[in-house]
Amino acid sequence: MTDALKRLSDEGVAIWLDDLSRKRITSGNLGELRDEHHVVGVTTNPTIFQKAISAGDGYEQQVSDLAARRVSVEEALRMITTADVRDAADVLRPVYDATDGKDGRVSIEVDPRLAHNTKATVAEARQLAWLVDRPNTFIKIPATEAGLPAITETIGKGISVNVTLIFSLERYRAVMDAYMAGLEKAKGLGIDLSQIHSVASFFVSRVDTEIDKRLAAVGTDEAKALKSKAALANARLAYREYEQVIASDRWQALEKAGANQQRPLWASTGVKDPELPDTLYVSELVAPNTVNTMPEATLQAVGDHGEIKGDAVRGTYEEAQGVLDAIAKLGISYDDVVKVLEDEGVQKFEDSWNALLESTKAELERLAPKEA
Repeated sequence: MTDALKRLSDEGVAIWLDDLSRKRITSGNLGELRDEHHVVGVTTNPTIFQKAISAGDGYEQQVSDLAARRVSVEEALRMITTADVRDAADVLRPVYDATDGKDGRVSIEVDPRLAHNTKATVAEARQLAWLVDRPNTFIKIPATEAGLPAITETIGKGISVNVTLIFSLERYRAVMDAYMAGLEKAKGLGIDLSQIHSVASFFVSRVDTEIDKRLAAVGTDEAKALKSKAALANARLAYREYEQVIASDRWQALEKAGANQQRPLWASTGVKDPELPDTLYVSELVAPNTVNTMPEATLQAVGDHGEIKGDAVRGTYEEAQGVLDAIAKLGISYDDVVKVLEDEGVQKFEDSWNALLESTKAELERLAPKEA
């Protein structure tokens, strides 16, 4: 199963799993993925935790203990999720050590209800870093307008960050700027820049889902010809932005001071349209120094029948720009698409978090010790 995954890794794409559960850790599955399937990182989000904890496998004893202590539902949820992240980080620690901190990372997201509150996001990031207490943790911060200064402040305190929910090229440029500003702050405070890492999670499949819906509404032959082309074009142009930034004088100065590049991470790479190849957003986004975080089904598909033919990004920029230009000529607003996607993304994570709070509250009440 691993030939295509090995080839992908050899091409400079770090393979991360977009999933985590306690059962995956305790069963040895995560260690197996690390050892046999080239998985070198894990990402989580509120939706992933909601599915894992609602399934219940392996959580009852901890929830029972928390119920006996009568902790609040929010404290209980943080104790549960940070325990999983801490244990997963320990499983991946050999990768972290072997790659000098570049990989072997596990991401945990700030409370999505704080997405539009800069100060609270920074405070939450510090709290999560303290709670997990593992050097191979990424704190996930959404790339909302309020998230941008939070990224700078968090990086400036020496905390490594996974920036999530990036859909637009303009916002991606702002994310890279926020990262560099944070590094400059950290440098001014005498923090060792070589110990700070970051990835920028650029979302892929959701772009096709939204734009294809609008293309179908247009209904012309020109619109039909552009179906399922926007997401790859958008991501490839994001990589062009990354190349331009790392070639800049500002970045070169930071790199000389020991800073690590903020790698582009392709997120939302599970195909939503059943008519598309199930490995599309992996095989067509191969580029050096990137990360692809995959749902398990996509990981298995790549390992089973993926075709990795080398760099699929550099050299495509003119064609990619042409795709976005053609979509714009049909009256589809790129700015409106990415705003809708960001708003929906924040709302989906908030909804999952609220559902998780409710299910955790119910479990705490069920397992609470009876009054004498």
